[in-house]
Amino acid sequence: MASLVTLLRDMRYPTPQELALAARALVDEHPARAGLRQAGVSRAGRPLWLLSVDGRGGGGDGRRQVLVVAGAHANEPVGGATALDLARRVLRDGGGGAGWHFLLCADPDGAELHRTPRPYSLLDYHRNFFRPPGPEQPEWAPSLVAPDRLPPETRALTALIGELRPVLQVSLHGTDLGGSWVQLTRDVPGLAEPFAKSAAELRIPVETGASDAAGWASPGPGIFVMPEAGAGPAGAFHPEDTRLSTWCHEGTTAIVEVPMWASDLVDDPAPHPDPRGALRMLAARLTEDSGRVAGLRGGARGPEDAGSAALLRAVDWTLGLIPRIAAEWTGAGVPDEATAAAVGSIDAFGRRLSLRAAAMLLRVLRAQGHPAAPGLDRLVTGWCEEFAARFQARWVPVATQVEHQSRTVLAAYERL
Repeated sequence: MASLVTLLRDMRYPTPQELALAARALVDEHPARAGLRQAGVSRAGRPLWLLSVDGRGGGGDGRRQVLVVAGAHANEPVGGATALDLARRVLRDGGGGAGWHFLLCADPDGAELHRTPRPYSLLDYHRNFFRPPGPEQPEWAPSLVAPDRLPPETRALTALIGELRPVLQVSLHGTDLGGSWVQLTRDVPGLAEPFAKSAAELRIPVETGASDAAGWASPGPGIFVMPEAGAGPAGAFHPEDTRLSTWCHEGTTAIVEVPMWASDLVDDPAPHPDPRGALRMLAARLTEDSGRVAGLRGGARGPEDAGSAALLRAVDWTLGLIPRIAAEWTGAGVPDEATAAAVGSIDAFGRRLSLRAAAMLLRVLRAQGHPAAPGLDRLVTGWCEEFAARFQARWVPVATQVEHQSRTVLAAYERL
């Protein structure tokens, strides 16, 4: 198997299988300080691997524990590489004396369906795109389904949190195009400075108006603190209560986002001249684009295999979110003032919703030999090209994505 250094140099994201093999090699190198065990299984029976590393000087059973979760969203593959990088840093530098635990891929079934280890463009990234619906996402399921219907990945993650009782939980995420930001369940004073320093050094924009955290308190650029339950908005993509997710089960959680393609448009502090007008336009475009996808969705045959069924569930979930989001963008709660960065983030968010639904539907139609597949293929291609051109997208090397996430995680622990 290629080493992590080789994978990153070759612009590759490691697969769950490669992550497990790399973790086993790390344990073989450091048998006294590292261990690998199976923490559960996925719905399809794939193993959930937990890599544990002892930091120096922790001492005793009462030392602090840190849990790092990678791969909770199948379409955000950078987290696994970051987890391995962090494990090596802890072994080298001590990790503050804590016990560090890395869930290498929280959704291996989803990772099997999202097959883009080496994307060269937004179109390449979307050719085999998959992101499961909210009730099937390990971290989000508790906010959407009853406890007796939780998927096994969620039950395994929840059990780990209960076992480790981490002082810090980190969830490693990535966005297709935009900037970097951090969401916190509690404020971590002082985190904004090293986060911004790392982003500047690595030429990664800071997403100062992230649509996922609209209306949240922001103690520093790109740092957002979740509101108390029922006290404020939970973000546009998941309007339900964020506090029911696995992020809020124990300790402090930091969700660290890093872009695959960067855009300076999400880091523009200038006031937008007409936020209300812009959001009305974006809502109209989102409604029109999603309507085109929905019209083709009705022509798809019933799923013929588990993969097609999962893709169609995800298409329906994504399309189902859009009317509510468009209504929010045209409602009374739209602010009279907003930065260009905030409007840019919302613009990107709307584009990716329709594009993701179209890309997943295309996979099904193509497999079925549907006559509408070529037309949808042209639509997906055009949307990807427009997205990249509008935001002047530039690729962030995988090694750079990993470096920024690792720095941010370590800074969060040091300042907690």
